[in-house]
Amino acid sequence: MNMTTKPTNFVLFGATGDLSKRMLLPSLFYLDCDGLLPENLAIVGAARSSLNHEDFIALAHKSLADRSETIDEKAWKRFSARLHYSPVDVGAASGFEALGALLDEIHPGGDHLFYLSLSPDFYTPVCAGLQAAGLATAGSRIIVEKPIGHDLESCRTINASLLSAFSEDRVFRIDHYLGKETVQNLLALRFANILFEPLWNKAHIDHVEITVFETVGVEGRWGYYDDYGALRDMVQNHVLQLLCLVALEAPAKLDADAVRDEKVKVLRSLKPITGHDVLTQTVRGQYADGAIEGHDVPGYAREAGGKPSDTESFVALRAEIENWRWSGVPFYLRTGKRMGKRLTEIVVQFRAVPHSVFGGDGKNDLIPNRLTITLQPEEQVSLALMNKTPGLTEQGWRMNTLSLNLSLTDAFKTHRRRIAYEQLLLDALGGNPTLFVRGDETEAAWRWIDGIAAGWKQTRMKPEPYWAGSDGPDRAESFWCKGQPK
Repeated sequence: MNMTTKPTNFVLFGATGDLSKRMLLPSLFYLDCDGLLPENLAIVGAARSSLNHEDFIALAHKSLADRSETIDEKAWKRFSARLHYSPVDVGAASGFEALGALLDEIHPGGDHLFYLSLSPDFYTPVCAGLQAAGLATAGSRIIVEKPIGHDLESCRTINASLLSAFSEDRVFRIDHYLGKETVQNLLALRFANILFEPLWNKAHIDHVEITVFETVGVEGRWGYYDDYGALRDMVQNHVLQLLCLVALEAPAKLDADAVRDEKVKVLRSLKPITGHDVLTQTVRGQYADGAIEGHDVPGYAREAGGKPSDTESFVALRAEIENWRWSGVPFYLRTGKRMGKRLTEIVVQFRAVPHSVFGGDGKNDLIPNRLTITLQPEEQVSLALMNKTPGLTEQGWRMNTLSLNLSLTDAFKTHRRRIAYEQLLLDALGGNPTLFVRGDETEAAWRWIDGIAAGWKQTRMKPEPYWAGSDGPDRAESFWCKGQPK
């Protein structure tokens, strides 16, 4: 089987879990509605729950009904005919043997795409179970969710387990941010427009800000989250992926190896933040009781019944990329839970013009250009430009900032806003790993993250409290870039 051949079975481990119900089953359904699933593809749910075939179909229907008020009955009839279920305890060989028997019954000799919507702790036993049951065939592929491990050592262990069963080109490490239209549009913005790339360097860019804010807390994920924290849960994958797409060199072409080679170069060029550097280059925070949108919300510790914890729910970092393009340009990264607003945004702050030709009041009116790429809550791109303020004056021109705005929602009104997983599932079915994370990429990211975590431990740096609904710890405000660009 070559990589252009599509699998005949899509096996979803963790099929009864939250991610499956909220994102994966609806994404598969919408792909089917658009005629993008292979005609003979079977979708097989696998989980510890002792469901039967009809139970799983009912679960899938409810997951769609929870997302949409109406379900096209013709499309649902076609989609439900694809659905099957097989109970699997990943610690028992019998479950994998029963799964194999079902797959042979559906498509004898078919190849499979396995999706592990599971904790990373289960990746190794699942790979072992698939191998023992003869399901890790040469033509099959596997998708695994982030995070790939807890640190560099565990990441290497998981990667070794994956590669013992599947070759690297058949391992699809998913980061759903890479499925977002605006994230992909960042590459189009840079490399399809002559306007930006000549200025995309240290000579013209003063700094870059990347923000990923959530209004939600850890909610039902407290046990998992308390082991990881914001640094490992968000910065190691989502935030660093955004940084890579901003900072990478132009790939030779838009294919998997070319794009991912350039991302790895960025990660390997990150200046380490270790030891006492963390005291000046990082901020840790943990949310306390507060209010969001007028509703009182509990603090991090109170969400677990008052259990004390030193896990951070907020991180701000000042990163530097030590290469010719970016040397000396700070990248300000921040992410947090229970923030005052939901926002994912990349801001590219250009330098000020070298000299103002405008006299009088206009001499001090100039504000450097600023490119803002917003991923959520709405997808849009805006560019702040200087413009003459209308009116008469004897004191020279007055200047003011105006924005050129491109709203993807307004520009493509006839296009449905897709779930990020739709593009990624489609690519995995087609064997295109461009928007997935390669093994050496995960390890390079963990190496940088581990240095920060070790510095926190060495300096005993505790999270600083911040009110839920605020912009983070007080120190983060002064840490975040506020000065005028040079």
